[in-house]
Amino acid sequence: MKWFSYMVGLLLLVIDQLVKSAVNNQIALGTVKSFIPGVLSLTNLRNDGAAWSILSGNQIFFYLITVVALVVLICLLVTQRQHLLYQWGLTLMITGTLGNFIDRIRLKYVVDMFQIDFFNFPIFNIADMCLTFGVIILFIAIIRDERIEG
Repeated sequence: MKWFSYMVGLLLLVIDQLVKSAVNNQIALGTVKSFIPGVLSLTNLRNDGAAWSILSGNQIFFYLITVVALVVLICLLVTQRQHLLYQWGLTLMITGTLGNFIDRIRLKYVVDMFQIDFFNFPIFNIADMCLTFGVIILFIAIIRDERIEG
């Protein structure tokens, strides 16, 4: 089962990079195109910071933090591989981290494209979704373990 999560992670990483490439090639920088009217639009945003573009322009900082995060996440994955929820959560977090790291290395910025139309939320990408769902799954696993042990 662990190999399945790794393959899904790899597939999501490939999809993330393909979607980012398509957005860069098909949508002009800063242009917004309605995808699901009133719900979701596609745009081409270059983000050289973190969420909400905080710490913009600090690429060396992001390189260092990303390498440290990947080492920690991979070590946790190796030590927690027998726990299915930990495995999925950590795999998704590694996938998301790698997806944005590839952008930072190749382009010096992260390509974001999904814009929620019905409330103000940062524009995001598939790697960001992987990170978010990975954190949620990991949080659920930790809470579950606390209840079992407590």
